[in-house]
Amino acid sequence: MTVHAHHAAAPTAPEGLRVSRDGYTLVPVAAPAGTFAFRIDGPDGAPVREYLPQHDKDLHLIVVRRDLSGFRHVHPVLGEDGVWTQELTLDRAGTYRVFTDFAPAATGTPLTLAVDVHVAGDFRPVPLPAPAPTAEVDGYTVTLAGEPAAGQGAHITLSVARDGRPVTDLEPYLAAFGHLVVLREGDLAYLHVHPGGAPGDGVTPAGPEIAFHTELPSVGTYRFFLDFKHGGVVRTAEFTVEAGKPAATAGESGHGQPAAADPHAGRHGHHGHHYG
Repeated sequence: MTVHAHHAAAPTAPEGLRVSRDGYTLVPVAAPAGTFAFRIDGPDGAPVREYLPQHDKDLHLIVVRRDLSGFRHVHPVLGEDGVWTQELTLDRAGTYRVFTDFAPAATGTPLTLAVDVHVAGDFRPVPLPAPAPTAEVDGYTVTLAGEPAAGQGAHITLSVARDGRPVTDLEPYLAAFGHLVVLREGDLAYLHVHPGGAPGDGVTPAGPEIAFHTELPSVGTYRFFLDFKHGGVVRTAEFTVEAGKPAATAGESGHGQPAAADPHAGRHGHHGHHYG
């Protein structure tokens, strides 16, 4: 497979479109077949060796083909030389986007850097599924409620059921009951969202609902990937979501009056600002 980087975008660009930011650069490293290796070079040009853990891991690696199929969320191993390695077999031709979520210990500021990985062969794109409020995975049904709009915060919930019964004993996965990655069709602009509350805090229920606060950067089609853990297994539910224009101009209701404050705003974080 051949690796190419998408170079730095404008400072106002959404996350996931840059290979370098704030002096930090994602650098792929030659590795044996079936392994993806890379390092994060810091402002001094040396590989970063110390990271501030984010949701139990020093770095999160997200991989998806550019047709938004084949999603994976894995956690590579850091060597003493500052090189990360991850077993990664990409057995279908096409271009994959590889995202790295991390926070250098020197700054503590979360960053998302990404590169493209090209796999030669007969590329056969997978059509994007139509928008639907439910997704099925391994006998589980996950239902999405909420209507995200471009440039406007939205409260959404994802409810997990099995055999028609709500799941109320979700298990903690990476210090949360769920992790949501959102990717925009086309350029794969990226959000990594974590729910409000935390397992064991005495107030956050272990299902069936997992609540998130999202803000999508533009009108368009998005793919939502929810990771959740139950019965000792992590599963991923996938949704196609259409984000339209806000119902009213920002700061106004439909009658030209100031809109009521979103009671959920600020309760949940997305990567690129903070983890919550």
